[in-house]
Amino acid sequence: MNENARWAFITALDDELLKGGATMSEWCAFIVRDCDYAFVGGANLATVISATAAIETYLRAEYAGGKRIRLADLIDSSPIQQGLRDDIHKLRKYRNTWVHVATPEDNEEILQNPKAYEEQLEEWAKLAQRTLRRTIYENQWV
Repeated sequence: MNENARWAFITALDDELLKGGATMSEWCAFIVRDCDYAFVGGANLATVISATAAIETYLRAEYAGGKRIRLADLIDSSPIQQGLRDDIHKLRKYRNTWVHVATPEDNEEILQNPKAYEEQLEEWAKLAQRTLRRTIYENQWV
């Protein structure tokens, strides 16, 4: 996808998912904007990581009540649809495979087939954008 196609992808998600108005903390809005710039710039891993951060920021502002709890527990305790909860967990677990690389000294697989990783990351970046928007638009007013 080129830059224009990526902006069109984000716009299409907004058109599909935003039916009224939505509010979020300024911290969340800042991270969402940065996530969008990462996505449009082709930084797919940065998109996955920043989308997860934006989702966490949104859920903390809306549902944590000032308590400091693990992201997995925050997702489970938030009053969101089960399908969204499942998708956030999938995104969180995928992000964790990159943030907490189990065997960083084992480079063979990524060196042999970097294109496969790039393609996988692009698909996850698109999924991250969708999951992010489903989250920040989950409690909109119409």
